[in-house]
Amino acid sequence: MSLTVDDMAVVKGLWAKIASKADDIGAEALGRMLTVYPQTKTYFSHWADLSPGSADVKKHGKTIMGGVSDAVSKIDDLPAALSQLSELHASKLRVDPANFKILAHNIIVVVSMLFPADFTPEVHMSLDKFLQNLAWCLAERYR
Repeated sequence: MSLTVDDMAVVKGLWAKIASKADDIGAEALGRMLTVYPQTKTYFSHWADLSPGSADVKKHGKTIMGGVSDAVSKIDDLPAALSQLSELHASKLRVDPANFKILAHNIIVVVSMLFPADFTPEVHMSLDKFLQNLAWCLAERYR
């Protein structure tokens, strides 16, 4: 699913509106993922508290959205922009790449909750395409 020029413009426009809440989006999306998809907790077993809103979840949510923000700024070349993160997750962290799609879904849910007026069908489609491309790029080193 390739991103069109219009998709890229929609994602950049949305990001300009939501970037100030990125840390909250990341924490909520990660907290939801860990709750709704408990199998994802295995990657974070070293955390003392895996509950939504915990310090560890908030901190990692911020880290995740920092990566998403970087990807938005380099949307024209996502594979290059995400190659180091792909390598880290494949070689060192050994995260099942299916989890990238699960997290992408949760980010969409949270953005739609926090920004309902901005979450039009067009925005939904472009954000979904962007996040699916991001997930595909993160899974690149697994191939």
